[in-house]
Amino acid sequence: MLIVTKRIAVQSDHDVELILPFDQRQKSRLRTTLADGEEVGLFLERGQILRDGECLRADDGRVVVVRASPEKILHITCASDSDLMRVAYHLGNRHVALQVGQGWLRIADDYVLKEMVEGLGAHVECLEAPFEPEAGAYGGHHHHAGEAEGNGNAGAEGHGGIIHEFGQRRTKAGRI
Repeated sequence: MLIVTKRIAVQSDHDVELILPFDQRQKSRLRTTLADGEEVGLFLERGQILRDGECLRADDGRVVVVRASPEKILHITCASDSDLMRVAYHLGNRHVALQVGQGWLRIADDYVLKEMVEGLGAHVECLEAPFEPEAGAYGGHHHHAGEAEGNGNAGAEGHGGIIHEFGQRRTKAGRI
């Protein structure tokens, strides 16, 4: 079985393709098959989504390109931008993975959510397409106070956990 442990910069050439739906592109540990049928095991850093076109390096040196497979999604449009924002608010309030485009939203196929957004006045079309939702507020680099990748110190990446510090804030003059 081919083992993949590293993300690399996007390459113009690749050796093999890994075609996955969104739910599998969220996993850092996964046993699956490449487009050519070869078994592959992913052992990647946790907390990051594999995106269409991203490249990985296999332990044998091959370059693996990630492809988002088409899946059943709901394509949502509205008569006005304010109606679309209202739909986005209600979906976000339910922590729904959401792809945002110019004048449209996309979510994974779900009959309950379909009925909800139609009830809000949206037009919903069922499609088969790659699903690339937003990464979320932390962009895949969520750290808590006092930790960073590998060294236990607050790092420059991410938000440094500041929103998780619920105690009193400090100013230059001291505590407030």
